[in-house]
Amino acid sequence: MKKLPTIITLFFFSVSVTAQKFEFKDKFDNAVPVLNVATFHMGETSDATSTEFDEHNLNNQNEVKKIAQMLAKFKPTIIIIEDLPKNDSIRNIDYLNYIKNPDTKFKNPDERELLAYEVGRLSGAKKIYGIDYKESYNYRVERLVSQKVDKKTTGDYWKLVEENEKINPEAGIPFQQLFQLNNQPKYLESLININADILTYVSSKGKSEGADEAAKFYHRNLVMFSNLNQIQTDKNDRIFILMGGTHTAFFMDFLRRSPKYVLENTLDYLK
Repeated sequence: MKKLPTIITLFFFSVSVTAQKFEFKDKFDNAVPVLNVATFHMGETSDATSTEFDEHNLNNQNEVKKIAQMLAKFKPTIIIIEDLPKNDSIRNIDYLNYIKNPDTKFKNPDERELLAYEVGRLSGAKKIYGIDYKESYNYRVERLVSQKVDKKTTGDYWKLVEENEKINPEAGIPFQQLFQLNNQPKYLESLININADILTYVSSKGKSEGADEAAKFYHRNLVMFSNLNQIQTDKNDRIFILMGGTHTAFFMDFLRRSPKYVLENTLDYLK
């Protein structure tokens, strides 16, 4: 009986340890809201895959404007696009001219002129910046590695990709649903796999041929994020980012971990 108080003490100590809640603050109090939106390229693209889309078709342009109206509810003050920073001065002139005359006809429009400009116009954003960085890499390096250690994973993964494409076809679905698909979290994660991480399974004994190429694509996206971080913001700013899906996917990770930015749920604006 003399040991009973000790047992009771240990019991309550155990309960208190189990009930302990740990809090970790990972965002600044003035973190900048960001709406990070994935799009397919609506004009000519050098990407390996593309979505069939007639950017000159008036019905298509009207569908894009409907999406712009949804996204503009975020009320961004800064528009970020997939363009080189060196083009910012010319791009801003082009953008401000569009704000003055939204009926402007572009010779070769893409998602930047058709969607980003319209989101900015509707929200009253006066600033537009490009953050792209060009760095090539060989995403078909597998063809060059003859003595692969893992001869199975990549082949099985491409079969999985094909299955998902059959379950979630892009062709023939309503435009709004296409944008919803492009911004699904698992879809975005798959784009990182397809464009980079799957290459880490491509290697010969003692080498890392695939990972070496994937690292170049990671580096490109890190530089793009660095370009974003060089843009001056204040407590009143709200940032809208429009890029191809794979860049969006990388930025989801970067923005989620960043203390400077707080992510909005893109799908909330596409309902």
